[in-house]
Amino acid sequence: MISEQSWADAQVLWDYHQMHHELRPCSVAIGLGSHDLGVAETAAELYKRGMAPLIVFTGATSATTRERMPRGEAVHYRERALELGVPSSAVLVEPRARNTGENIRFSRLLLEEADVHVASVLLISKPYEERRAYATLRKLWPEVAIVSASTPMLFEEYVESIGNARLVFDMLVGALQRLLNYPRQGFMISLPVPDNVLAAYERLCGAGFTHRLAPESAGTQD
Repeated sequence: MISEQSWADAQVLWDYHQMHHELRPCSVAIGLGSHDLGVAETAAELYKRGMAPLIVFTGATSATTRERMPRGEAVHYRERALELGVPSSAVLVEPRARNTGENIRFSRLLLEEADVHVASVLLISKPYEERRAYATLRKLWPEVAIVSASTPMLFEEYVESIGNARLVFDMLVGALQRLLNYPRQGFMISLPVPDNVLAAYERLCGAGFTHRLAPESAGTQD
């Protein structure tokens, strides 16, 4: 049983991880690969709303997606977007990236090779990955403007969609740990973390939601 305090703390982290940007048209949309096809569905919706004329889906496979997306995350994302009416000509696929840094670097290289001028990026991720994705792109591609986006969803709705509250709590905690540690390793810019968010994070760690923490000495990005 998860305590009321832990639910409240997870809500604090959920709210912090989202950037709460106002949507506006951008040069390109980049959909970051994961287990969540909602990223592709949101990218398709925003394309239809005129928020970007081109979508890049980026991602290979991981331990959590290998069975569900055997052809690779970016390929499955593209297939879902095409099912939703996005024309093939409006989608590029970057199939090699295995972490957020590679998502950004390889997408940038792909767009340069396609001779696409990029002044702004509509960066689409899972809801709890918005801030981490923003900090990574700002580090690796500082000259572009960024609008962060994800599927609009309440925290309880997201937990229900995943079907495993403890897993979601672990992911929220892991994402915050990376925001705290990765700037020192050069993977992303440093962003301020309010005291109430740090306190919620520490309580959740103390409550055992630590299964998605990265090893402190790993020195590699995931």
